[in-house]
Amino acid sequence: MLKQKSKFKNKTIVAAIVSAGILVLAALPTHGFGVFAASCSTVADCQQQINSLNNQTNQAQSSLAALEAQAGSYQASINALQAQIGGLQAQISANESQQTQAQAQLDQAKKTLGEDIKAMYLEGQTSTLEILASSNNISEFVNKETYRTDVQNKVKTSVDQIGTLKAQLAILHTSLVNQQNQLSATESEQNRLLSLNEGQQNQFDSQIASNKSAINQLRAQIVALNTPVGSNFTYSGSCGGGYPSNAGPGLWGGTWGCNYGEDNTIDNWGMFNRECVSYTAWMVHEEYVSGEIAHDMPNWGGVGNAYQWIDDAENAGIPVDQTPQPGDIAIRPASGLYGDVGHAMYVSAVSGGQIYVQQYNADLRGNYSEGWRSSAGLYFLHFAQWQ
Repeated sequence: MLKQKSKFKNKTIVAAIVSAGILVLAALPTHGFGVFAASCSTVADCQQQINSLNNQTNQAQSSLAALEAQAGSYQASINALQAQIGGLQAQISANESQQTQAQAQLDQAKKTLGEDIKAMYLEGQTSTLEILASSNNISEFVNKETYRTDVQNKVKTSVDQIGTLKAQLAILHTSLVNQQNQLSATESEQNRLLSLNEGQQNQFDSQIASNKSAINQLRAQIVALNTPVGSNFTYSGSCGGGYPSNAGPGLWGGTWGCNYGEDNTIDNWGMFNRECVSYTAWMVHEEYVSGEIAHDMPNWGGVGNAYQWIDDAENAGIPVDQTPQPGDIAIRPASGLYGDVGHAMYVSAVSGGQIYVQQYNADLRGNYSEGWRSSAGLYFLHFAQWQ
């Protein structure tokens, strides 16, 4: 026999049920959750793996952010190295120019030296007496003797200049070699910094991509695990089931509703926006406002998970059992393993072992859905019987 809540939230389905006259459910399976044969076998196991992967991803993203900041520091160092490279290249060019000039001076000095040596040799073949004898007067003699002395001095000067230029060329050459070695080392350090940081970033990017892929696979599994075999849910996107588009302010002061992002803030009863518990809390509140139940939805001590509603309801004196009634809040309890928070649904109709539920976030995307599913393994909170 079909039992349905008088204030059914989907009138189209009500009309279909009534016009049919008789609803045949024998073909629908009545067993509970199916096991998704993959890398996780329970909702808790899936959620635990998702949490672990999320932690790894957060750590990788944190490390990546640090690397990106470090890359900025590296880039500053690289820019400084590049400026240093430019300075070294300018020094090398100046050094090479100086060497060219010094070599030209050396070549000229050698040429001058050759001429001076030749003149000195010729003058050296004439003795002082011969110069005196060949001179017409003392003045001419003095001039010839002075010239010979000047030639000798020029030779000495040229020899000294050549020695100085050779030493200068040697210094310039050594400096050039050092500058070229420094340039090579600076360019190597620049390339090392770039390859080191880029390599690390690529590793973290790969890890993040891998984790996100694994999380998506686990999310798909947990959605399958949250959907009993034989259930038939219809999804309508972010809004549906009468959930308000704009409401609040919530307990944190923010505006909530289906027009806002999932978990953007908490609602008036301490539940995160567009989560299953936020929708069921709002449905209880609506029943109270319409006068169908005696008590409003309580605030059970801040942000609540679905599995906690069972104990909270019993502590408040709300009847809880495993026999569904239209208007109940159905709770899939946690398995006891880390990460499983259960699931909350509003029961609109009951037929044998099947219940028609309205719910949010069964797809883990914060969307609304409704449809028939098995009542096996669920607990039902009878707010209508709350005295």
